[in-house]
Amino acid sequence: MSAESGVPTYRGRGGIWHEYKWENYACQTAFIRNPAHVIDFHELRRIEALKCEPHVGHKIITALQTKYSNTSIVTQNIDGMHQRAGSQEVIELHGSLWRMRCDKEGKLFENLSQGKYANRKCSCGEFLRPDIIWFEDQLNESTVVNATHVISQCDLFISIGTSGVVWPAAGFQQLAKKGGAHCIEINPEKTELSYLFDDVHREPAGQVLSRLFDSLL
Repeated sequence: MSAESGVPTYRGRGGIWHEYKWENYACQTAFIRNPAHVIDFHELRRIEALKCEPHVGHKIITALQTKYSNTSIVTQNIDGMHQRAGSQEVIELHGSLWRMRCDKEGKLFENLSQGKYANRKCSCGEFLRPDIIWFEDQLNESTVVNATHVISQCDLFISIGTSGVVWPAAGFQQLAKKGGAHCIEINPEKTELSYLFDDVHREPAGQVLSRLFDSLL
């Protein structure tokens, strides 16, 4: 989804982790060693994300959620593009670039429109950490439980752009299928799980979603 808006990917072709070592920018060890360095890196990610806009696919998903209140959005993206398109109640498996947290006091700070961080330190004096699931982190248990619940109950499951290799997202299609959902994959490239889907579309998300849900446009 985000790549189609121009947001740089992390693992994909030409992704960020081909240029940077995550050990220096995206783990708790790096943050403890040099918090300002890590925050600088994530601030740049925010600035780059704000240069991009939600595409028609994001807007169609928002329209679906508006028309059908039981539509759930589960994303591995951390760029907040769904929220910028007007979507609500987005389940963010890997956290968000737009939230900072104080691990000492458990406080969260969110801003969806500002590239540079308003504050890098909490009032208690501790550096604020991007509220993102970094390498070596465990996913938030309640977030995973929430995602698992909505996917196991769905009757239509659409996987958009995911590689199908990162857990627990790699198991979501099988979870939806087990619950009786019709499963659609939208991805320009074949994935390891493509054979499990009922329908497969090898085109950009905006193009496929426009065709599938043209009545909402």
